[in-house]
Amino acid sequence: MNVNRAKEIANMGEMVNVQYEGESIYIQSVNEDQGTARIFSLSNPQAEKNVPVDGLIEE
Repeated sequence: MNVNRAKEIANMGEMVNVQYEGESIYIQSVNEDQGTARIFSLSNPQAEKNVPVDGLIEE
C-alpha cells in the first residue's frame, strides 16, 4: 500500500479490510515522512505498533 492510500483509510473513520502480516488491522495514523503507520490488530486493540506502510495490504 502507498502512503496516500493509508492516509485516506486512516481519515475515513470507517472500517476498511486491511491486513498486516496476515492479521486484520485498523490504521490509526500515518507518518508520511517515515513511511510508517500506527496500527492495532482487531483481535488485540491494546497492542499498538508502528509498521512500514508498504507492508499493509488492502483486501
